[in-house]
Amino acid sequence: MTGWDIRPSGVESVLSLVVLAAEDLSKGVRGYGESVEDAALHAGTISGPYCGEAPAGPVGAAVADFIADTQQRIRFMAARTKKSMDGTVKATTEYIEGDLAMAARAQCEAAKAPTPAEIRAVGQKSGHRGGEQPR
Repeated sequence: MTGWDIRPSGVESVLSLVVLAAEDLSKGVRGYGESVEDAALHAGTISGPYCGEAPAGPVGAAVADFIADTQQRIRFMAARTKKSMDGTVKATTEYIEGDLAMAARAQCEAAKAPTPAEIRAVGQKSGHRGGEQPR
């Protein structure tokens, strides 16, 4: 098995740490989202008489724009993590089964940037458990 020396138990151990870190990151991102939304709502309003909710002021509008600008980057980061973990599991599984060409292809695919569909999928799912573990 030229060029490859993988210990599946080591891969599983590292992946379990990555899952924990991804869960912590997810909690942080949720907290970030709640905090910036709260900041946008309470950053001040345009004064004057109004009916219903107060209109957003310029600071609140700027915070909302910031949220919109960073949302795609955060989704990309989550999709990148998921794709890397899934690719690691697939490459390790192929390695265990002795198919080094498939392992190399899986590793190469995992290294690619997430596609727009993969990024959109991250926003639709709650949490990632790392897919199936290497055998």
